[in-house]
Amino acid sequence: EFPQEPAKQLRGAVEAVFRSWNGARAIAYRVREKISHDLGTAVNVQAMVFGNRDNNSGTGVGFTRNAATGENKPYGDYLINAQGEDVVAGIRNTEDLDALKRQFPSVHKELLAIFDRLERHYQDMCDTEFTIDQGKLWMLQTRVGKRTGAAALKMAVDMTTYTGRGKQSWKISKKEALMRVNAEHLDQVLHPQFINKTKAVAKGLAASPGAAVGKVYFTADDAEAAAKSGEAVILVRSETSPEDVHGMMVAKGILTSRGGLVSHAAVVARGWGTPAVVGADAVQIDGKMFRAGDVVVREGDVISLDGTTGEVMLGAMQLTAAEPTKEFQTILKWADEIRKGKLAVRANADTAEDATKAREYGAEGIGLCRTEHMFLAPDRLPVVRRMILASSPATTRRCLNLEFVNIRQKFVQWRV
Repeated sequence: EFPQEPAKQLRGAVEAVFRSWNGARAIAYRVREKISHDLGTAVNVQAMVFGNRDNNSGTGVGFTRNAATGENKPYGDYLINAQGEDVVAGIRNTEDLDALKRQFPSVHKELLAIFDRLERHYQDMCDTEFTIDQGKLWMLQTRVGKRTGAAALKMAVDMTTYTGRGKQSWKISKKEALMRVNAEHLDQVLHPQFINKTKAVAKGLAASPGAAVGKVYFTADDAEAAAKSGEAVILVRSETSPEDVHGMMVAKGILTSRGGLVSHAAVVARGWGTPAVVGADAVQIDGKMFRAGDVVVREGDVISLDGTTGEVMLGAMQLTAAEPTKEFQTILKWADEIRKGKLAVRANADTAEDATKAREYGAEGIGLCRTEHMFLAPDRLPVVRRMILASSPATTRRCLNLEFVNIRQKFVQWRV
């Protein structure tokens, strides 16, 4: 029986939040984010405001900078006459901040001023939630925003120069900039890109950059099972929710037919560096298949996603290594300046190509070389097999001599 006393209702709501800490999706998220299971969660209690009161009300999510690219330009999505969950869940296609400026000019101006104030306080990009209740702006919450690897690099570099307005401008140090970039951010920037693309069968919003190729699955459980069997997976949903986190964790890419740039799928994908396309309304999902115009894609079919352009292609597109951005090079340069004389960086390299790439990125030497990869190269494997299966010592010696010459030539190529 639902309690009628407000105090009991409040207590029940608080206890529900505390219990959610041990939910399966919360545990899966903590494992992915490397968050301690011992921390517990908190509950904020605040007055309710209503974005769904009338057409002079609304709700939205905003970022003080672009969380996908790092561009120093606020962006966000909102809905008129709606509650906040409608924006994040992606069940309705949203409007951007330019539309907010036209619909609520004074609210838009106030919101941007608050964005500037938040960045000045946190000295970082912030993720915010807001509600408009009969024309009045209410800020519900803020936190330092999640971002892609490319955005993390750009923001870190940009924020070392003065930003903000006049006497209230601010900046961070190079050391602080380096602390905001982790190895996963660098890895994301080096994610492969498509070489040549066929005509897109659908196009949505470019929610999280990068290229992804994989087999289509329509539920988080099916995606997880396929990934465990070694398949590259693209999770396709109308929209995602926290219930889908375990499938999103293993997906190479995420495609939704609804939602905007601040929907659950977009925010989670950016935080994990997973390529994502959202709001592709041409994608009509029907059970374990989807239609995009005249094209039918069934579970297990291969598609390619371009999270940088928002395009969806049929089949597996060819991939190539990405070119590092100028911010990538700047961060590595600053890291070298600060560590110089204190720390030496050496690379793991199994081939001359690995050694060349390591030198390009600033390594001072090779810390570990596993020569078996040279022996097992496609052009050398037949010789190794003949040596192992040799019927006489003479044949074994001939094979060894051939390999000695080959390996010596390989090591000469390491002089980079």
